[in-house]
Amino acid sequence: MSRLQLDQALVARARELAARAAAPVVDLAATHTTISVERAQLRLAGLTGTDPVLGDGEVPWVNRVVDAVRDQVGLEHGVALPVWHALGSGGTLQELAEQVGAGTARFTVPEGSAADRAREAARAAVGAGIARIDTNRARREELVATHGNPPRRPWIYLIVATGDIHEDIPQAQAAARAGADVIAVIRSTGQSLLDYVPEGATRTGYAGTYATQENFRLMRAALDDVSAELGRYVRLTNYASGLCMPEIAVLAGLERLDMMLNDAMYGILFRDINPVRTFVDQRFSRMVHARAGIIINTGEDNYLTTADAVDEAHTVTVSQLLNERLAHEAGLADWQLGLGHAFEIDPAVPESFRLELAHALLARGLFPDAPLKWMPPTKHMTGDVFRGYLLDGFFNLAGALTGQGILLVGMMTEAVVTPWLSDRDLALRNVRYVLEAAGNLHEDFAPQPGGFIDRRAHTVLTEAVDLLERIAAHPQGLIQAVADGTFGITKRAPDGGKGLDGVVVKAADHFDPATELLERTHA
Repeated sequence: MSRLQLDQALVARARELAARAAAPVVDLAATHTTISVERAQLRLAGLTGTDPVLGDGEVPWVNRVVDAVRDQVGLEHGVALPVWHALGSGGTLQELAEQVGAGTARFTVPEGSAADRAREAARAAVGAGIARIDTNRARREELVATHGNPPRRPWIYLIVATGDIHEDIPQAQAAARAGADVIAVIRSTGQSLLDYVPEGATRTGYAGTYATQENFRLMRAALDDVSAELGRYVRLTNYASGLCMPEIAVLAGLERLDMMLNDAMYGILFRDINPVRTFVDQRFSRMVHARAGIIINTGEDNYLTTADAVDEAHTVTVSQLLNERLAHEAGLADWQLGLGHAFEIDPAVPESFRLELAHALLARGLFPDAPLKWMPPTKHMTGDVFRGYLLDGFFNLAGALTGQGILLVGMMTEAVVTPWLSDRDLALRNVRYVLEAAGNLHEDFAPQPGGFIDRRAHTVLTEAVDLLERIAAHPQGLIQAVADGTFGITKRAPDGGKGLDGVVVKAADHFDPATELLERTHA
């Protein structure tokens, strides 16, 4: 826990302003839907597979059905009413999808008693998917009770990504045996810009492995095996971001993933995905994560790869507060908030390590019950592997000193080559040594009140409150802040970016059974 004595009145003011700044985003999600949210309804109801006529696994049935509904009656009423009205005369969802493929399906928006029947049928079908998510959450809790959690915090988080799920599995198991507590299967380059989720087990990813339901299932089963072997539950992470964020969130819940990268602004800033699309998709995905008991990881560390880590430190704090607010509004609890931050100050800056400690302690003090995700140095890695290994050691020590919850393993060859297995082994040795040697050193580490670390933390907090004042004063709040380039010095307009054509204003009778059921959970 943080030993900083933060000004609690200032902390309360920061949260009040974050709520005001986030309110326009919450309103957007209440008044809009997207094609991915609508496809997620069908995935919860059990529709899987691809149209064999239209490409090699690249046109999922959920895409085909939602596109047909949009073409025939629009999506402003939601996909559920026309789909389950069409099913009222008999047949399965899979059979209806095949009719869409054959060009024989006809959709209408029902009214009156016909609409009531469609709603009830849709609730039952989507509710079955949510029940499966509930079963998976209970199963996770059983396995944690059986095998136990890692014996200490922070949890060691390591990335596996060969592009081939069948190569990822033995590497992930080996990493767990070497000390990793969380395995992250990074996605294939560019998947966030695909407006469909690939199908099946994949072997051809680029700098990562495609996020698919089958890949999730295979890796989770493999980590269950190694969890039983090691006597500790090994967690699995993937990425719920990009144009298919809601669908991937659903697939994660259906296959019992434990953590998901899910940030309010990463896709907007770094993939140029439309802000409205992202914020609407994000709220739905976070409701799914809340129900599934999944820990989200946010991406504030990415801002510091484009902006100065000292000058713009307060923007990380502002983003963390906004992510917290949006997460709470979607039903996530504090223990599910892996809020991101990073060890990215230029090592040449005088007293850089003290500054890193100040920033890390500020985050720990603001979010005492959140499993903060602490990210290693990347921006200032030069190719000097000895210097890089030392920097990673300092990063690991900062994590131990400040009580971080999730520590991503830094690689000495970061930004030089795709790390070799030997690089990963050395990196895990570095982490294990520091965490075992430092132990619970954070219990003894108490910065002097009024000293360098204390003053720096309060400076950043004050700057964050000042920025939040300006954001909250604008009627569009966070939406305008993104347009102004507040985060990561990247400007994104609300009417620009990829995926805007998949955003739909809801009609008065719009029906979304998944959101209805999920909101009922945390109302």
